[in-house]
Amino acid sequence: MGKRSSAVHLARVVRKYKDREYVSFLLRRSYREAGKVRHETLANLSALPAQAIADLRASLAGRRLVDAEEAFQVTRSLPHGHVAAVWAMARKLGFPALLGPAGPQRDLAMALIIARVCRPGSKLATTRWWQDTTLAVDLGVADASTDQVDAAMDWLGDRQEGIQRRLARRHLEPGGLVYYDLSSSWVEGRCCPLAARGSSRDGKRGLAQIEYGLLTDPQGRPVAVEVFAGNTGDPATVPGTVARIRDRFGIGRLVMVGDRGMLTSARVEALGALGGVGWITTLRAPAIAALADAGVVQPSLFDQTNLAEVAHPDDPGERLVVCRNPLLGAERARKRAELLAATQAKLDKVVAAVQAGRLADPATIGVKVGRVLGRFKMAKHFTLDIADRHFAYTPNQPAIDTEAALDGIYVVRTSMAARELGAAEVVEAYKRLALVERDFRSLKTVDLELRPIHHHLEQRVRAHVLVCMLAAYLVWHLRQAWAPLTFTDQTPPPRSDPVAPARRSPAATRKAATQQTADRTPAHSFHTLLEHLATLSRDDITFAGPTPTAIQKLTTPTPTQHKAFQLIHTVIPPTLA
Repeated sequence: MGKRSSAVHLARVVRKYKDREYVSFLLRRSYREAGKVRHETLANLSALPAQAIADLRASLAGRRLVDAEEAFQVTRSLPHGHVAAVWAMARKLGFPALLGPAGPQRDLAMALIIARVCRPGSKLATTRWWQDTTLAVDLGVADASTDQVDAAMDWLGDRQEGIQRRLARRHLEPGGLVYYDLSSSWVEGRCCPLAARGSSRDGKRGLAQIEYGLLTDPQGRPVAVEVFAGNTGDPATVPGTVARIRDRFGIGRLVMVGDRGMLTSARVEALGALGGVGWITTLRAPAIAALADAGVVQPSLFDQTNLAEVAHPDDPGERLVVCRNPLLGAERARKRAELLAATQAKLDKVVAAVQAGRLADPATIGVKVGRVLGRFKMAKHFTLDIADRHFAYTPNQPAIDTEAALDGIYVVRTSMAARELGAAEVVEAYKRLALVERDFRSLKTVDLELRPIHHHLEQRVRAHVLVCMLAAYLVWHLRQAWAPLTFTDQTPPPRSDPVAPARRSPAATRKAATQQTADRTPAHSFHTLLEHLATLSRDDITFAGPTPTAIQKLTTPTPTQHKAFQLIHTVIPPTLA
């Protein structure tokens, strides 16, 4: 009887010889003959590579093998991690409900805020940028025009009062500290009604600008912002801000903390007349000098401590905390010496010009000298003698010595009673104004690039500043959450002396020296961490076959990316849905 049927297969054969095992891969044909199954070895494939043997086994099993490059195609890869992290934090903070009812305009407003954190730019540049991320696709804003973006900003601006009221309820407490400061940014163009020339904090003299006041809680968390005309003085914004906090935010009693340019003596008197409003600020240099002349401020106050509380009979309703910072004193002495030397060098040139006969008219000499003294702000420290064909000067040493005696001394003044805040707590409360200044740096340069402003309509400018403020609110929380991954000091040591400069913890010093975190991963700045998160992409993959299959898949996160999402208490979302 002949061979009826046969099948070819790959057999793995194990043989033992002298307590050792030998594995062979044999290509065999099995067939039935005379009612019995028989095997015929066609080839010994043991010498082939393991992958070749595996491919042959799959082929014999009926599977179709294709080239790896032809098996699938990555049709698109979009950066995802950075927008996903900011979006996740925004949802954790309740931004969808905070902004307003669901709809296309809210999606656009959310996209604008997230984009301002990840990649600040003009509105046109933003609409181009987010098309190359998952943000546009997932939030449905990929086809948004600049007109639609402007409409979404108007929609958001109409809700500013409600948004800020809800933030105030979250973070401001009745009777608690409220921090306020003013800054400015220049405006491009000439059509904005808010744009005006004023005292520029950007060093952009001659350019129109706007002013905006930022309100924060004691931790420096942005709560509200208001835009003013560019020629508005700092003190003029205080009454409206207090009224907004009390009337619109529903906080009847508060303590306003502002610098000496903001809370002037006139504004302090006005706040006192309102009732229920406390304040903390500092004295200007002339007022400190007057206290020294009256014997209230004396060097003996600082024999054992760097701060002392004093009283003055002219101001019975307030407390004065006099502080001395030796490092600040040394810095002021160094700067004054440099300015005096620079002024004398320039004045010596004027003296030489007069002696050489190049300058003769007293008016011309006065103009030259005035420019020198105006440049270095040292007029009070020199005595001048100007006449026809004559110019001489002498340093006013008594004035220099009087100013030097107050180097490093500043006075914090407050209406708060001692039972509410001790002297050291008053100083600490005032020094936290540095957190507001940090927020301004974040808004203007470091993180969000609020300036320059290209909008022309008043409501559009206000909405632009609001978008930046809400982005700053997100950045504040992200910086707090990601502190273990960045150079931020997570555990700054407590300050036994509120006047002394802040110190970094040993862990932060070690992190800065090694440029590594506690778990030996590279330490990042906030921006490089966002850039690293952006390398976590979402890929569109299409598999070849009679019926092609398409899927979306995230790239495998790095340990740092995985940790970043852990720190904001969320998994990596595959979509922003």
